[in-house]
Amino acid sequence: MMPDRLSASDLAARLAQHAEDVCRTYLRCGRKEGRYWLVGDALGSPGRSLYVRLSGPDRGKGAAGHWTDAASGEHGDLLDLIALNRGLRSTREAMDEARAFLSLPKPDLPSPAPKEFKPTSRRTAEAARRLFALSRPIAGTAADVYLRHRGIDVSDVDATSLRFQPSCYYRDELASRTRTFPALIAAVTGGERHITGVHRTWLDPDDPRKKAPVPSPRRAMGELLGSGVRFGGNHPSPAPVMVAGEGIETILSLHTIMPAVPAVAALSANHLAAFHLPPTLGRLYVAVDGDRAGRSGLARLGERARQAGIEVLALVPRLGDFNEDLRRLGPADLIDHVRSQLGPQDVARFLPWRA
Repeated sequence: MMPDRLSASDLAARLAQHAEDVCRTYLRCGRKEGRYWLVGDALGSPGRSLYVRLSGPDRGKGAAGHWTDAASGEHGDLLDLIALNRGLRSTREAMDEARAFLSLPKPDLPSPAPKEFKPTSRRTAEAARRLFALSRPIAGTAADVYLRHRGIDVSDVDATSLRFQPSCYYRDELASRTRTFPALIAAVTGGERHITGVHRTWLDPDDPRKKAPVPSPRRAMGELLGSGVRFGGNHPSPAPVMVAGEGIETILSLHTIMPAVPAVAALSANHLAAFHLPPTLGRLYVAVDGDRAGRSGLARLGERARQAGIEVLALVPRLGDFNEDLRRLGPADLIDHVRSQLGPQDVARFLPWRA
């Protein structure tokens, strides 16, 4: 087939033939371990939750170039990975980037109409809803102990999106074995509050203050793009305001001191950038993680919000994240620090008191 006639699947197959070179180019903070390239996420952050198969058959199970992000639940081929890494929003842009990497000419024929990328959910929304339904209220459970150790008292916040599962399956993909651990289960919902996925935090059965001793103790499943784990939002407001960020514990820490403000944890920088903004939203506070992925998520979401006429303000922690601020500095210091970053109209409404 002529290079200018290659389809998206053809380009993905060619990329798979150079899987390690793709990883070294786009995921430079990762490293090779056996047949896999391990890295933190699709943006190339340090870590081990995303793994790319470097060798294998051309297609089907175990194919070279297939990747999975255990933290977000996303997976796909190397064309998907390049699109996420470069923040590309259409198939056409991703194909052009792939051709440039492979030193192939651009097509002379008109390209198909742009089609927005939507990474495939690893499991279905139905399975996520079943898991949430089979889980129990969080009060008095090991998940309650875990959050209290993180400085979060669920009795003080809207925790209806959180539940506990005493025996939640955990699959170690690299070791090809399945085990069970207790887990904190968080419902991922869209704008209509329908459950589209869940996020799981596996806990150490011997010490529930800690996460389970596994490579990736946090994972999501279901349809995640545009959705998030939501807290609050039942209070009417003439000028709708929301707090958004990546991690559940980060957002819960802010929700602890500002329970009247609707808040959402998008679960990753990529999902934060793609979060579906409510049509009535007037002001958005974004809790910023200090790493490259967090800054990228803020920039991409902020651009979309401003184009929609939404005011965007960043909330920056003193330390690594807002949960670390809550645990190490205490709620009074966190309140003072956040108060200095709120708009004047929101201080009186959401932080009228001092811890």
